[in-house]
Amino acid sequence: MQVKLNVVVGAVAVLLSGTAMSQEVVKIGHVGPTSGQIAHLGKDNEMGARLAIEELNAKGVTIGGKKVKLELLAEDDAGDPKQGTAAAQKLVDAKVAGVVGHLNSGTSIPASKVYSDAGIPQISPSATNPKFTRNGYKTTFRVVADDVHLGGTLGKYAVNSLKGKSIAVIDDRTAYGQGVADEFEKGVKGAGGKVVGRQFTTDKATDFTAILTSLKSNKPDVVFFGGMDAVAGPMLRQMKQLGINAKFMGGDGICTGELPKLAAGTMADSQVYCAEAGGVEGEAKKSMDDFKAKFKTKFNADVQIYAPYVYDAVNVLVAAMVKAGSSDPAKYLPVLAKTTGYKGVTGTIAFDEKGDIKNGALTLYTYKGGNREQVAVVR
Repeated sequence: MQVKLNVVVGAVAVLLSGTAMSQEVVKIGHVGPTSGQIAHLGKDNEMGARLAIEELNAKGVTIGGKKVKLELLAEDDAGDPKQGTAAAQKLVDAKVAGVVGHLNSGTSIPASKVYSDAGIPQISPSATNPKFTRNGYKTTFRVVADDVHLGGTLGKYAVNSLKGKSIAVIDDRTAYGQGVADEFEKGVKGAGGKVVGRQFTTDKATDFTAILTSLKSNKPDVVFFGGMDAVAGPMLRQMKQLGINAKFMGGDGICTGELPKLAAGTMADSQVYCAEAGGVEGEAKKSMDDFKAKFKTKFNADVQIYAPYVYDAVNVLVAAMVKAGSSDPAKYLPVLAKTTGYKGVTGTIAFDEKGDIKNGALTLYTYKGGNREQVAVVR
């Protein structure tokens, strides 16, 4: 009897072992700056990816009739183009099925060639420079509006809503910062506004006295900065010290919960206006609010900006694999490209022929009492 029991137990163990071994592992890559000046944004992105992967594994994902386990491979590019391409190659060598990232346009654009050469789909949750999807790569997608829409909308808003008469522009010379500043300037001029000065700095600078002093002589009533919050915060402090009381504007790079801290209490209510490349309203707003609450419970941290877009991008990748019945990039890429009507927490996702999101929304914000407040959603 004992021998028979041992045989049965052994057989069950072999079956269970075989089932566990037969479960396919599908690797999904994520790249963002989890070190450096904007590490808080990179970590925000990575947490969005982890939340999506954990939820999908908990629900159970079946691809081509086989239950799979999703595995996240996370890399740090520190916001540096060279490190970004190295991280991309590392993920290619690891045979990931798809990649969500990178955060910055300056890293996303060079990395996109690496993924294209390998035939691996890449969805950026935040790269807004138009060039990102203009290289003809079939593997490149984004789930946010680009700088033509974002910068242009902000430029018109500066003239028409903020009544800017003399507008100064500063950028950090990165692909993102310079790109969004160029489109902002076009938007200002298109709305009949006047740009009284254009200056530039770097994405690692801390002293802006010279360029701000130069702009002060032009008496700007609006200052636009193309760059990230780590630079915008100190810039706001130094504007205050120099007595420049202009409105301060920027793209999604400054539109974070961290900006008031980086500005060290120098922001006046309704002084800063920014736009996030994305946005929901009406009934769709509940899904975003629910996501933010879930994120807070899981990580004990508030969403900075892009985590919901990363979360949606991971889910869109996996949904395409499920629909195609394969995690082989060559097989599911055509399905991914035809994504339409996907209901995400950031809104409905569909891609055009370039890989850009269709009908991308923008959310305009200002800050009051150190908190970010929504002004409007614009399409």
